[in-house]
Amino acid sequence: METDDRNQQLRKLCEDVRKKVKRRDYVSCLQEICQAMGKYPDAPHPHNLLGIVLEKEGDHERAMRHFRAAYALDPSYQPSRVNLERFGTFISNNGCAFDESDCNRKGWM
Repeated sequence: METDDRNQQLRKLCEDVRKKVKRRDYVSCLQEICQAMGKYPDAPHPHNLLGIVLEKEGDHERAMRHFRAAYALDPSYQPSRVNLERFGTFISNNGCAFDESDCNRKGWM
């Protein structure tokens, strides 16, 4: 049951951050992500989301570090791998994978 609650909380985090990024409410995103990092230190989701926020703020180097951290925590977590590929190339359409639903999507945010 704890795993279900954890997964539900991490899905909610991804949804919340997606909405806040659309509004460019990065300060609120950072607060929520940092709380999640403390609560779920072994989860890749917060690092992936922090990478997205940092990329949106123009801090590419730090964003890539967090995408790599998310990947290191769980290499099977597809969003971090997609973001590493997307933002690690010279030509990017700036699409973000907030969660698994974005990994095969053609219309990126």
